[in-house]
Amino acid sequence: FMGYVVERANIVNRLFFSLQLAARHLPGSMAVAALMTCAIFATATGIIGAVVTLMGMLAFPAMLKAGYDNSFAAGVICAGGCLGILIPPSIMLIVYAAIAELSPLRLYAAAMFPGLILAGFYMVYVIIRATLNPSLAPKPKEEEVPPTGQIALQVITSVVPLALLILAVLGCILMGLATPAEAAGVGALGGLFLALVYRSLTWERFKESVYLTAKTSAMVCWLFVGSWTFASVFSYLGGHALIEEWILALSLGTVGFLILAQVIIFLLGWPLEWTEILIMFVPIFLPMLETFGVNPYMFAMLIALNLQTSFLTPPMAMSAYYLKGVAPPHIQLVEIFRGIMPYLGIVILTMVLIYMYPGIALWLPDYFFGKLPA
Repeated sequence: FMGYVVERANIVNRLFFSLQLAARHLPGSMAVAALMTCAIFATATGIIGAVVTLMGMLAFPAMLKAGYDNSFAAGVICAGGCLGILIPPSIMLIVYAAIAELSPLRLYAAAMFPGLILAGFYMVYVIIRATLNPSLAPKPKEEEVPPTGQIALQVITSVVPLALLILAVLGCILMGLATPAEAAGVGALGGLFLALVYRSLTWERFKESVYLTAKTSAMVCWLFVGSWTFASVFSYLGGHALIEEWILALSLGTVGFLILAQVIIFLLGWPLEWTEILIMFVPIFLPMLETFGVNPYMFAMLIALNLQTSFLTPPMAMSAYYLKGVAPPHIQLVEIFRGIMPYLGIVILTMVLIYMYPGIALWLPDYFFGKLPA
């Protein structure tokens, strides 16, 4: 509800244009601002479609008007919008917690650093590309930039309140000061307060936020029903034992098992969405984690990163279709596909880092909640 209120009340609009001005000296400043906005907005709502669609209507036309390359701009919006599947409070993590019977609080804590690192990699990539090829992302003209004092005021009034609200919600949860339900209630109230302060909340927007919240909650509940039903039937019919015997017969070892599982999920991301993958295929691998000595929370982060590719790999790259639905008619789907491909490599690089340095994902949950027994 907090996320939908923030979206419907046009608070994200203020955030994007303020960050754009603050980052004006960086190569690809508008793209960097779009990625930062996506990362911040992802912490207010875990809905990818909402982030991509909103940024597609807000930031994408602005980048095209500034002379940005079509594919370059499209890749930024699609990749940035997908951060919502990883950065808490991701709906995917809630569904995964139910399927794997893990603590959603630990999953939220485990996802913080990987999500921020991935967003940072995206920004570094954008800056490097814009530096090597300035024509992809022209710098803003000096006459279009307002005075420094005005920029500072816009940044403070747009970024700071929303950042404090998000940090307060997540901080209360991670530090045990409030239950997730209590923190969510405070966040929703804070979102309404911000919208009222900015004088951007109308009765129609309020009703839309309530409706979309109910719609999303219903979707998540049905995902729970579907996942539990499938897992129960699959296990009752002996499916888990059959798959486990087959994988153990391959004598892969821990690294081989992880590579096999991630490759399968990566390939499934081409024709399927994350919901189908979580419900039908993730439960197959979960019983084998203990056999191969894999930490379930590290495995969850690898899955969460990998599932981003389901939104970025054709032909079912849903982020591309979300953007195409709101993009100008002259933007071709193949241009969007071309723009998102480099980000797949960045996701894979982040997965490798998580495997090589598990502390990236495990340090924060261990710090807040204690280490799990070996």
